[in-house]
Amino acid sequence: MKESSQLKKSKPCGIGVRNEKSLHAALKRWYMQPGDQLEARVDGYIVDIVRGEQLIEIQTRNLAALKRKLRALLEHHPLRLVYPIAQEKWIVRKTASGKEILARRKSPHRGQLRDLFGELVSIPDLILHPNFVLEIALIQEEEIRHADGRGSWRRRGHSIHDHKLLQVLETVTFETKQDFLSFLPGDLEQPFSNQSLATRLGDSIYATRRMTYCLRKMGVIRLVAKNRNQLLFQIAG
Repeated sequence: MKESSQLKKSKPCGIGVRNEKSLHAALKRWYMQPGDQLEARVDGYIVDIVRGEQLIEIQTRNLAALKRKLRALLEHHPLRLVYPIAQEKWIVRKTASGKEILARRKSPHRGQLRDLFGELVSIPDLILHPNFVLEIALIQEEEIRHADGRGSWRRRGHSIHDHKLLQVLETVTFETKQDFLSFLPGDLEQPFSNQSLATRLGDSIYATRRMTYCLRKMGVIRLVAKNRNQLLFQIAG
């Protein structure tokens, strides 16, 4: 696992954003370098960035939607998949038209690196592909909400209109399955259950099950026993 906290300056570019959302477009600007091809067609698919032989695909949510595309491209090309996690978020409420800001506040929720398993659960086996690299961008963002009456009751009828990148705080790269061992405490008792791991991490049992599912599919951990209704795992040798 490789980490980088060096910030890059946004570079001016003529990106054809089509119906592209703000966060996706901003991340593409952040990642692009001179000489990159943008939205280039490769093997019948449109790829965000082509850098020499390497393909860079940015997906802000729903990795499952990319499953077929990724598998096809990985057959012949090295590919880096970039997925952002909002470590810090500000909620911006606007009028229904979006022309006037009603309020801005910082969300108490802090995204964590292990939140990636909520999306990775749809493609955990891709980590084993020699052409695949996963890069997580930990970011600060604004979530733009409009007071249009179309949102859920939890958001008091405000619908989420857009997400805007404020800053890339850090990037973390996963190149092999061994990189994912960092999610397990070094002194974790073996074997361990989902419940014992959730307790150590201070996370929900639901989130921990997604993590162990992914780690099993990658071959990082293996199922060794079942104690009543609990599965017991240990780190694979």
